[in-house]
Amino acid sequence: MQKKLEELLARKEEASLGGGLSRIERQHEQGKLTARERVHFLLDEGSFEEIGQLVVHRSHDFGMETQRIPGDGVVTGYGTVNGRLVYVFAQDFTVFGGSLSETHAEKI
Repeated sequence: MQKKLEELLARKEEASLGGGLSRIERQHEQGKLTARERVHFLLDEGSFEEIGQLVVHRSHDFGMETQRIPGDGVVTGYGTVNGRLVYVFAQDFTVFGGSLSETHAEKI
């Protein structure tokens, strides 16, 4: 059981990086926040609960079956703003340029 929990935590950690560290750094170099950073900036500290963090697209066209990035380019979930419950999403430009897929749209 412990091994499975460790695997889950590792997958969540990977998913939290979106398209990877190099793309995150590129966003920062351009003076932009990542999708996850924008969500955390908006919501009350510690209130964000992510939904669908490990979801991947279902596309098999254009060689996409080999590119499985958890979260599928959008951060979704809920949290609070000034104590009030809100649901949020932020498209993640580090994953496929933030482009929309079927599972991406379903998360929203």
